[in-house]
Amino acid sequence: MGTAGTTGRMARRLDGLGTTIFAEMSALAVETGAVNLGQGFPDTDGPAEIVDAVVAALRSGTSNQYPPGPGIPALRTAIAEHGRRFWGLDYDPDGEILVTAGATEAIAAAVLALVNPGDEVIAFEPWYDSYAATIAMAGGVRVPVTMHAPEFAIDPDELRAAITPRTRMILLNTPHNPTGRVLSRAELTAVAELAVEHDLLVVSDEVYEHLVFDGEHIPISTLPGMRERTVRISSAGKTFSFTGWKIGWACGPAELVTAVRTAKQFLTYVSGAPFQPAIAQALGMPDSYFTGFRDQLRDRRDQLAGGLRELGFDVVQPAGTYFVTTDVRPLGWTDGVAFCRDLPHRAGVVAIPLGVFYDDPEPGRSLVRWAFCKRPEVLDDALTRLRVAFSG
Repeated sequence: MGTAGTTGRMARRLDGLGTTIFAEMSALAVETGAVNLGQGFPDTDGPAEIVDAVVAALRSGTSNQYPPGPGIPALRTAIAEHGRRFWGLDYDPDGEILVTAGATEAIAAAVLALVNPGDEVIAFEPWYDSYAATIAMAGGVRVPVTMHAPEFAIDPDELRAAITPRTRMILLNTPHNPTGRVLSRAELTAVAELAVEHDLLVVSDEVYEHLVFDGEHIPISTLPGMRERTVRISSAGKTFSFTGWKIGWACGPAELVTAVRTAKQFLTYVSGAPFQPAIAQALGMPDSYFTGFRDQLRDRRDQLAGGLRELGFDVVQPAGTYFVTTDVRPLGWTDGVAFCRDLPHRAGVVAIPLGVFYDDPEPGRSLVRWAFCKRPEVLDDALTRLRVAFSG
C-alpha cells in the first residue's frame, strides 16, 4: 500500500481527536484578552543562572550542532544522579537513560515503540490529552479506568476488570494532570501487583514529581518487580519553569529504553543541544531550590483554590501539580465545556473543561481545571474578574 493508504490508516486512527482543547481555549484567551488559567505554563522564568548557562553554551560554540542521540553525557549523568538523590533509583547513564524533546515526546516514543496494533493500553481518566493520540498513532486500543470525583482514587477492582489477554501496557500519571491527585502507596502497590501478575509494561509520567504539596511522590519503579517493566518519564519544564525548552527524559531497563530510542530517532532525532548542559546544571541545584519552588506553588494553589471556594465553586483541593479542579454545578452550570466556552466572554478568564479527557464525558461533565502556576497578581486579577461576573 502506498503513501495514500498509509495516510488514510493514520487519519482513521486519529479520527475524532481534532484540535486540542488547549489550542481552542488559548485562542479564545487571545481573542477576548482573557487571563489564561487554562494551559499549564508559568508566567515567570526559572533560575537566572540556568539561563546564563544556556547563553554560555550558545556562545561557546560547543552546543550548536546535533548532540548525541541519547543526550549529552553530562545530562544523562545528572538525570541518573537526580533519580538516586531524590528517589533512590539507580539507572545507568549509558543505556538506561534517554533525553527527549520534552516528556510528551518521551510518552509518544514509548507508546509507539512498545505497543503493537491491537494491543490494549489502560489509561486512567481523566487523562492528559496526548495519551489518547499516541495510543491511536500506535494502533493500540485505549481502555479507560475512571478515577471518580471528588477523590479521584484508583479502584483496584475496576483496574483488574479492565485487564484482558490483549492488555500490553498501563499508562500511569502521578502527580496526576488534570486532577492534581498524588497516588498513594496503596494505589501504586495495587497497580504494581497487577502489572507483575499479568506481565504488563508500565509507562509512568512523573513530570510533576517535585510539585507535591500533600503526601509524597513514590515512583512506581521503586516497588517490587517494577523496575524491569517500567519506563519512567519526567522533564525539566515543570520543575524549573522552562516549559519552552522541551527537555525531557525516559529511564528504564536497557531493553525498553533501546526500543524507545529506536522510535524517538524517527520523531525528532535529537533536540535542545544548548539547553542540555544547562538542565544538567539545574538538576544539581541544592535541596532549598526544590523545596522553595514547591512551597511557592503551594501558596499559589491556596490563593486560587481559596478564591474559587469563596466564589461558590465546589473545589477539589489538589495534592500536587499546577492545577485545581472545581465542580461548576453550585454556580448553576451542568456542562463544563459550555461553561469554559462562555467564561472568556463573560468574565475574561480561561479554564479547561475536564469532560474532554474522558471516553465517556459524563463523570467529568461539570468539572473544570484551573492553572495556578501564575504570578500572585495575575491570580488576583482572575479572581476579581470572576467575582464581578458571578457576584449577582
